[in-house]
Amino acid sequence: MRVRPRQACARNRSQCGSGLHTAPTARVNVRQAGARPVAKMHAYGLELVRKLPLAVSGPSLQSRMKLTVVQHSVGSGWATPVPSSWDSASTLALAFGGSHYQEHPEAIFDVVKALPTSVILGCSTAGEILGTRVQDDTLVVTLVQFEKSTLRTAAVPITVDSSFAAGQSLAQALLHPELRAVFVLSEGLDVNGSQLVRGLNSVFGSDVLVSGGLAGDGARFERTWVVSGGGAVSGQATAVGLYGDSLKIGSGSKGGWEIFGPERLITRSEHNVLFELDGAPALPLYKRYLAERAAGLPATALLFPLAIREPARGEGQIVRTVLAVDESTGSLRFAGDMPEGYRAQLMHANCDRLVGGAADAALLASGQCGSPSLSIAISCVGRRLVLRDRVEEELEATLEGVAKGTLQVGFYSYGEISPLSSGRCDLHNQTMTLTTVSES
Repeated sequence: MRVRPRQACARNRSQCGSGLHTAPTARVNVRQAGARPVAKMHAYGLELVRKLPLAVSGPSLQSRMKLTVVQHSVGSGWATPVPSSWDSASTLALAFGGSHYQEHPEAIFDVVKALPTSVILGCSTAGEILGTRVQDDTLVVTLVQFEKSTLRTAAVPITVDSSFAAGQSLAQALLHPELRAVFVLSEGLDVNGSQLVRGLNSVFGSDVLVSGGLAGDGARFERTWVVSGGGAVSGQATAVGLYGDSLKIGSGSKGGWEIFGPERLITRSEHNVLFELDGAPALPLYKRYLAERAAGLPATALLFPLAIREPARGEGQIVRTVLAVDESTGSLRFAGDMPEGYRAQLMHANCDRLVGGAADAALLASGQCGSPSLSIAISCVGRRLVLRDRVEEELEATLEGVAKGTLQVGFYSYGEISPLSSGRCDLHNQTMTLTTVSES
């Protein structure tokens, strides 16, 4: 049932914020389910590499996919210990936490120690999502134990310049006839998300659903991490492949932002760096729209993203968020590509539409998955900054849009990876993106 976002927003309208190649030299680290772990020393700790062939089990009459959540804070420790009894080759642990866990990695080491044969994936956030709540500077660990599906993981180094090759390497490591879906988590700052996605799409067909997100660091934009090699490391992209015919996967991604002002031509850019709009330096032009908020760049740019489109297509806008500014060149660096010849237009927030967009994303995802057991919500940090105290409204909207009893976890990100509705994935900014998972 769809939430009533307009009525909900009307109650609190005053609280709304106004209007963010060369192949990697390191080897790909592949983790496979159903194999004995071989211990290897890694620069960041002990890494478990599974080497036996992938095995996919057949369907059964009833799914017994199990879920549980444990939480940690640096001040209080674990609310309950990580249950080692859940450890298995068919267990996926998703760990989303504050960026300070890179300095205080003991909790991540606890997860690795308790789950030595499980697949562990995670990243830093701009807010951890659990149910309809968002919290900061905690570690939320969700354990998913599959009954029939199998898992394989891979990790590669990534930078802005190597993003395409990193995406290719991840995809090639996970490719298998039984592959049904891939969930990707990447470094959130030194990355070109568009090129990462293009690398993935160059290997996968449209029959493999790819989703995920870029790691966050609140509104600081200083450092991000992903879980790789048993620790919290920067400069890495990781992914898990989910295999087997019993899997039911859905995805949905919607925004809800409104365009304003004139549409301008991108006249000079290099990949994800924008230099000129209509022949004029991009940064001074952007600052004129932000007025006094320009002093808070790049964080305040989250309130005014850009919608870009390819004129030849006539439609299909993609939203792009600023990650950094360069005063010396008058340029803006975005989370994804800003191709020359595209048209760009500023956007601002309408809280009713943001919550409505989140509800629409849930309807899309649940329509593809039926009755999911797990919903992974990845929303842009810019949406959180706009919604402020009302941020839980979009989480209520997404949870109401999926089946009753679904567990919702996730994080606020620096970029979302998902198909818009169907087909191959793309990089999005300023969207609510859901990935729903169950077994039949």
